[in-house]
Amino acid sequence: MTAGGHGFLSALPPGPRDQLLGFAHDVSFPVGRRIFDEGGAADRFWIIRSGRIALDVQEPGRGETVVETLGEGELLGWSWLFDPYRWHLGARTRSAVEAYEFDAQQVREEIDEDPVFGLAITRCVAAVAIGRRLRAARTRLLDLYGPPGGRAVAAGGEAP
Repeated sequence: MTAGGHGFLSALPPGPRDQLLGFAHDVSFPVGRRIFDEGGAADRFWIIRSGRIALDVQEPGRGETVVETLGEGELLGWSWLFDPYRWHLGARTRSAVEAYEFDAQQVREEIDEDPVFGLAITRCVAAVAIGRRLRAARTRLLDLYGPPGGRAVAAGGEAP
């Protein structure tokens, strides 16, 4: 298997990237497929090779609300890395998807056994996946609840 030129895999150093890809299995999902639900066991994760996946939350009376859409090269799921290993969001394909799938337990065991691999994976998940997800959530919240006219108010109460 080869790594793509961008995204999560390209953010990993070559050694840990090759080590991680040693655990990968190719999977395909059709359009509209529910991959996981909020609160479910986070026992796998994926790196998207092609296609689009929407991350969502269930809102009472509204159903699924899309928080972010992921595409090629992106990591789907990081809850597998942190106890209690439960999904914080749900995921559904927006198009047909090809991805690398990983068994979370196997990767966590390798993280515990190899500190260099563990540090590389943890840093990459934190920087690439969690950081991006937080920025996307902030932008989405500003879109939904920001002041009219598109000018967000800074934390001190003044417009930037």
